[in-house]
Amino acid sequence: MTIDAKDRKILSATQGGLPLVSKPFAEIASWLKMDEVDVMNRITAMQKAGIVRRIAIAPNHYALGMVANGMSVWDVDDEDVNRLGPLVGKLDFVTHCYVRPRALPDWPYNLFAMIHGFDRASVETHRNEISDLLGTACRGNDILYSTRILKKTGMRISRES
Repeated sequence: MTIDAKDRKILSATQGGLPLVSKPFAEIASWLKMDEVDVMNRITAMQKAGIVRRIAIAPNHYALGMVANGMSVWDVDDEDVNRLGPLVGKLDFVTHCYVRPRALPDWPYNLFAMIHGFDRASVETHRNEISDLLGTACRGNDILYSTRILKKTGMRISRES
């Protein structure tokens, strides 16, 4: 699917969230001077094409008391990382999971998994679960805990695009 100017306007108008009104798609259509059914059909088409992953509530984990947030980093055998990484990504407590190139000799890690918890002990428990899953394919790991939020948003497309 190729998106057009109307699709881009819809994405731009909704990327910060849907309006909290009884008819959010009618509200968006009004903003964009479009038809509500057209807006809904276009969002549905973009969802089916994988352009829009999902429409959901995004809770603020800090407001929920989840203040221990650690990016766990793993030194996994290159031969195993593409097989094991998706298994780590499927764990309920992992919110982001990436394979990235190592930066040797200073940075041996190639698998990254974000873990949120109410305290560091719960994050450490989850780290141990990941370690058990990776087994002997993992040569080392660490957790980089967040100390301050400088910016936190989802991916944004520019309004000019």
